[in-house]
This record gives sequence, C-alpha cells and structure tokens, in this order.
Amino acid sequence: MKQLIKPTLAIFFVVCALIVSSFTQITKSRPDDSSTINTINKNPKIQVAILLDVSGSMDGLIEQAKSQLWNMVSVMGKAVCDNQTPQIEIALYEYGRSTNSVADGYVKQINGFTKDLDLLSKNLFGLTTNGGDEYCGQVIYTSLKNLQWDASPENYKVIFIAGNEDFLQGNLLYTKACEEAKKKGVIVNTIYCGDRLQGIKEHWNLNTECGNGSFTVINQNQKIEDIPTPYDSMIISLNDKLNNTYIAYGYAGKELKEMQASVDQMNYATSKTAAVKRAAVKGNAKLYKNESWDMVDAATSDEKFIDRLDKKTLPDSLQNKTTEQIKQIVKRKTVERSVIQQQITQANQQRETYIATEKAKNATQNKTATLETEVEKIIKEQARRFNMIIE
Repeated sequence: MKQLIKPTLAIFFVVCALIVSSFTQITKSRPDDSSTINTINKNPKIQVAILLDVSGSMDGLIEQAKSQLWNMVSVMGKAVCDNQTPQIEIALYEYGRSTNSVADGYVKQINGFTKDLDLLSKNLFGLTTNGGDEYCGQVIYTSLKNLQWDASPENYKVIFIAGNEDFLQGNLLYTKACEEAKKKGVIVNTIYCGDRLQGIKEHWNLNTECGNGSFTVINQNQKIEDIPTPYDSMIISLNDKLNNTYIAYGYAGKELKEMQASVDQMNYATSKTAAVKRAAVKGNAKLYKNESWDMVDAATSDEKFIDRLDKKTLPDSLQNKTTEQIKQIVKRKTVERSVIQQQITQANQQRETYIATEKAKNATQNKTATLETEVEKIIKEQARRFNMIIE
C-alpha cells in the first residue's frame, strides 16, 4: 500500500508544480489592468461618407446638400473627445446617374476622404441630376470597399445615404453591404426623401441590420429656413478680411486660392445664410486648414517649412525677399488671421444665440424635417457612442 502511495503523491506534487508555474506565466504575460481602464483616444477622428441620389427627381436634395455641408461641419467641429477636437474627413459619392458606368452600378466617387472643405463644397456645387437606376446596396458597398476607413473602433465612422427609390434595386444585395459595414465598424444611416410609410415600403428602414444606424425621412423640396440676424453682414465682412491673410505657394497655390474665393461666391449665390455658415467654419482654425497651398497654415504645422520653401513657387512680390523677411511676413499674417478668426467665432456665437431665441418663439409651429435638421440630430446622438460630446 505504501508503495502505491509514494508514486501517487509524487504525481500529485508534479501536477501542482505545473499548475503554479502556468499560473505564474499567465500572470506575468497579462497586461496591467490599469492600462486598459479609461483608455484615451489620442487621435480622435470622424469619417463621413455622403451618398447622394442624383436621379431626375433629386434637385431639391442636391440644393439642400450644398448649403447643409457647412452646418454639418460646424456641428462636428464642436465635438470634444478626451479634451481634443476630432479630425474630420468627408467623402462624396453620387449614384443613379445613367451616364455613369453600368459595370460600377451607376456609382461614382466624386472625392475620397478629404479635409479640403473648399474642394468638397465645389464638388457639391458641381452635382447635377440625371435619370437613372438607383442601386443603394451597390453605392454603400463601393464606398465601404474603396474608401480608406480608419481601423480604430474608437472613432466615429458613418455613412449617410439619401434617395427616394426602392432600396433593393440592383444585383448587389444591401445585406452584403451591411455585413461589410459591421466588419469595419461603420454606421449606415438612411434618409428617404418622401413619406415615411412609403420609405418603409421601399425598404429604407434598415435599423439594426446595418450597424445600428437610423432611418429618417425628409422633404427634399422644403426650402431651408433662413433666419436673418444682425451679425450676418459683419461675419461676411470679416470673411473678406480673412481671405487677405492667405499667401499661396506651390505650383497649384494660386489656383487653389482662387478656388477659395470662388467657393465663397457659390455659397453666397445660394443664400446669405450659406455664406455666413461657411465663413463661421473658416473662422475655426481647427476645422479649416489649407497647409497644401497656404503659407500661414503650412508654417503653423511645420516650423521648418519656410526654410525648405522653393521661392520660385511664391507670388512675385515675395520671390526676391530673404527667408527671414518671408518669415516675418508670415508671422504678421498669422497674428492677423488669429485675431480675425476670433472675431468671426465671437460674432457667430452671438448669431447662434439670436437664432436660438427666434426659434424658441416659434417652437409650437410644426417644423418640416430637412437634410440639415435630421443630419444634425443624428450626428449629435451617434457621436456620443464614441465618447464625442457635442454641446
């Protein structure tokens, strides 16, 4: 009996030793719990893909999108995540144009993710309507596959698709697109232009099927409510002064500076309110940056920028200046711009307060939903899921 006990005890102690050793190794290899608590998103980002139906009946939608852009950017620009302002990138697609490639499902990328708000606005103004088949599943899938979506699950990645035809058109099922959206952590919001019940009949109410997005309806032909304020003319005037602080550089600099002024005019031609909203965004240095062609923004981002600059690409008035003289000119323009942007921001805050007061007076009136009102509500709600607070 004793002979049986000895080997049994030996085996028992060996097993215990192995268990203790394994536990020790697991404990050593496990990360410190404190490193996984209250993690901070060091590079917060918001990525938005706008997918617009450009078939013949969508003129009103396109018009709303042109002026709505600046409100959307302004709302996202107010987001705060771990005491940081998220970087904003916006992509634009059109679908439903008969002249686009049949092989691509009549889908066309107008621009990929960009921070260039002048380019984005110019592209929106370039959209026209034309009859065609609207393949919603195709345009969602294409945007998910072709765009450079951020890999971090902590960042807000969202698609807004707007249209008014049956959602199930085309050979690519929306379920395939939704599977791709879930893989990449992208929320898909559908905006039906028309009656809510009709939108449900035409399968626009995806709900949780496509990344916990929202389904809403708008009247695409509703004229956006403009509330004139005593601050509008002041902001427009400050915007003109702001434009004079930009110094073009590079072989495309002159053209891009001209585009800035051209986009100002496009928005003003739409409405004074659109021009004011654009100016308000330009007054936010964190939102409106042009390092690729403006010396002030480039020098702010890179203090060595001027030392490396090819003077041949500068305006004629600067080509014979010394590097030190150019630095002093850029420094003065930097200070001047900062002052003007602060003035724009202050005036716009007063403008927004005035508008809020006017809206409160008419709060009992029945308000028709527009692209602007619905997108703003959706962004504010969904951004909170990613610890991005918009007041």
